[in-house]
Amino acid sequence: MSDPSALDRLAAAGADRIYLAYLAFQRSFEAVTALARSRFERREWHEAQADSERRLELYSKSLDDLVEVLRRLLSDRIDDQQLWKAMRQAYVLELEGEPNCELARTYFNSVTRRIFTTMGVNPEIEFVGIDSAVRHLRARSDIYRRYVPQGSLAQLLTGLMDDYRFSVGWRDAERDAEAVAERVSDYLQRTFGSARLDAVETLGTVFFRNKGAYIVGRIRRDIHVVPFVLALVNLDDGVTVDAALLQEDEVSVVFSFTRSYFLVETRSPREMIAFLKSIMPLKPIAELYTALGYNKHGKTEMYRSLLRHLRKYDDRFEVAPGDAGMVMLVFTLRGFDMVFKVIRDRFAPPKQTSHAAVMERYRLVFKHDRVGRLIDAHEFEHLTFTRQQFSEELLRELLEDAAQTVEADGDEVVVHHVYAERKVAPLNLYLREADEASAQRAVIDYGNAIKELAAANIFPGDFLLKNFGVTRHGRVVFYDYDELCLLEQCQFRRVPPSRVPEDEMEAEPWFSVGEDDVFPEEFRRFLGMDGARRATFEHHHADLFTVDFWKGLQERHRAGDLVDVFPYPPADRLPSETWQADTTDEAGT
Repeated sequence: MSDPSALDRLAAAGADRIYLAYLAFQRSFEAVTALARSRFERREWHEAQADSERRLELYSKSLDDLVEVLRRLLSDRIDDQQLWKAMRQAYVLELEGEPNCELARTYFNSVTRRIFTTMGVNPEIEFVGIDSAVRHLRARSDIYRRYVPQGSLAQLLTGLMDDYRFSVGWRDAERDAEAVAERVSDYLQRTFGSARLDAVETLGTVFFRNKGAYIVGRIRRDIHVVPFVLALVNLDDGVTVDAALLQEDEVSVVFSFTRSYFLVETRSPREMIAFLKSIMPLKPIAELYTALGYNKHGKTEMYRSLLRHLRKYDDRFEVAPGDAGMVMLVFTLRGFDMVFKVIRDRFAPPKQTSHAAVMERYRLVFKHDRVGRLIDAHEFEHLTFTRQQFSEELLRELLEDAAQTVEADGDEVVVHHVYAERKVAPLNLYLREADEASAQRAVIDYGNAIKELAAANIFPGDFLLKNFGVTRHGRVVFYDYDELCLLEQCQFRRVPPSRVPEDEMEAEPWFSVGEDDVFPEEFRRFLGMDGARRATFEHHHADLFTVDFWKGLQERHRAGDLVDVFPYPPADRLPSETWQADTTDEAGT
């Protein structure tokens, strides 16, 4: 095809197909998201979880279908970089007037990486800018509602709740408004010396996830911005406010990287994120895109932040602190709040798994309800760096132990497959360095984490402290997925009595052990703590060592019961005379 006009026509046709596919994906994404309100109103909890999982699959399915269309359209020029360079230019014209051009550009990049095994990035056929579309952006006033006091705060909140009414109605809107008003007034009085406020501003759409719904907003007082989030639950006799969250840390936990993504209707994600940044200034933009369900663009924002860091600072990748993993090799940058994990070529005994099995467990975590206890991981392929960006120790270990994944050619280092996760402090290291009060809280929350994972039908498989971490909010999370499985797959057994005293001295058990057998009383051997800390754990979580605890949860899962796990402690919940949730919450109740 030597005719320039013919190339331009083909490029325009290809760009048009990509843009139409992007728009079709967005419509599908929005259609599934729009179901969340009726699911919440009808208490269709299993259907809501299925919707969340189905929405996660839309992006990959869209790309699969589009690639087939492009192969037919472009034929033997499917991998012609000159054509793709022209397609990129034609795509820019397609995006004129597109309100979410940052998402559309990420979609185009996803297509190119399906077609080409690009090492690093190719600026001629990809959109490579490192600046975020959200940086320095202020949310437009038309995406939120503004309430100015004209009477009592309770009256203001009653009017606010009326604007967010559901088809099933409020259980007791006046009672909720009075309880929230009291909570807000007390907080403002303690923080500023008076309960005065200038306005309450709330995003115009409700956030849904699992069994919960959230009205997300902020309180304006002079130059100050106070988060204002109402957590809602739908009971048999109507919707009620379960908690009022007024602190940045509390709201940040709700939007945590350890939770499933929200279903929230919005025509302008970046405007919504600009609003969210005003109440969570420390929350990375990448995490906010991901929290809204735009995980692919969240991944793009994360990569851009990595590039900005490497350009700005003389920082090198190095082995991450903590005990070396038997399956994953973990490295980090000291000044960057992420860790990177590659799968080792070989696994030392007793590990009996495979690359494919490890990747499948990461996919399980991606799709499953993470209940605030499993770290979200972004999967990258074919990233390129320079040798100077690695410490000698790390590069030597990567090339020796992960040669199937990492290669070096001259000054270039290519990482063919890697998971990127938020950085947390390994629990075993945290307990060595923390003061006793903080350590005691972490020990209790370690047990809470195990119980909440079990409530979500997840069995971690490995209880070693080094496989858990502590976030900046002091919450314990799990990040070692190579032995993770669904709780319902396990066979929980009691250790049979020994035949003779000598049996217990042998290295091998005196009884048969099946592949899925688990012996809870053996968990004590892996606690890795002594003295007061061990006593604290035993006091709060002795039930973890019993078969009855685990089998009881299995029965609930098999019966279709969804245990509530809310992202706030009991102290944040509003008083209620009759509403007592059947929960395993973050305070371990």
